[in-house]
Amino acid sequence: SVGSAENIQKVIKIAGDKNDKVALVVSAMGGVTNLLIQASELALDNDLSYLDILKEIEDRHQQAISALLQDDLKESGQQHLKNTLEELSNVLQGVSLLNDLSAKSAARIVSAGEILSSFMITLAMQQKGLNAVLKDCRGLINTDSNYSNASVNYAKTYDEINAYFASNDSDIVVLPGFISANDQEETTTLGRGGSDFTAALIANAVDADLLEIWTDVSGMYTANPKLVRQARPIDVISYQEAMELSHFGAKVLYPPTVQPALDKNI
Repeated sequence: SVGSAENIQKVIKIAGDKNDKVALVVSAMGGVTNLLIQASELALDNDLSYLDILKEIEDRHQQAISALLQDDLKESGQQHLKNTLEELSNVLQGVSLLNDLSAKSAARIVSAGEILSSFMITLAMQQKGLNAVLKDCRGLINTDSNYSNASVNYAKTYDEINAYFASNDSDIVVLPGFISANDQEETTTLGRGGSDFTAALIANAVDADLLEIWTDVSGMYTANPKLVRQARPIDVISYQEAMELSHFGAKVLYPPTVQPALDKNI
């Protein structure tokens, strides 16, 4: 959904056309998380070609910034990109020098994709004249210190989310999915597919009217549509059935996404 500047423009229109207040949770640009994981593995092997991957990530975001932003907002986007990549480069250099990729370092590395995309998309919305603001989910979603697949402290998380949205009057709040923080304010992650989970946590906490998940397929199917030609979309499915399908390999939905609804006995 946010793989290119063209798709980001579609996201902006969809969110901007809503009549109600919107919390927009975004993932990294398409393929960026995989590139970040690849860069961390190369750095661990002391292979300096991880720098080439950083350049590829920079070029993709520069292209999107040039297509989406102008004037001062473009400068802000470029400066944020520069600062984020400098921090990322320092972490990767540390991994290379120490020959050690800790779970804490890995979480900081892979979180860069969402940090970059959410900032850029917020600026692009402001460029269109929308009343949009960015909120870092590390200030909302509290977890344990299992850095790569953290467990959420629901009580503290829901308190933080409710307090923030009660005091915010923006029409659109853009949030980076997938990332969170522990009690020491260190970056943690919710696992691959965690942006869906982030959205579900926010929707449940504020008792939202509707949670929409936008992805590259048009719903949940009776089988993998990439493998089975006769697969068809399912019109209605219970949360329990959706949970079971996701556990059995349906990649359209990250399993923990359904848990908040099950906790409410919906």
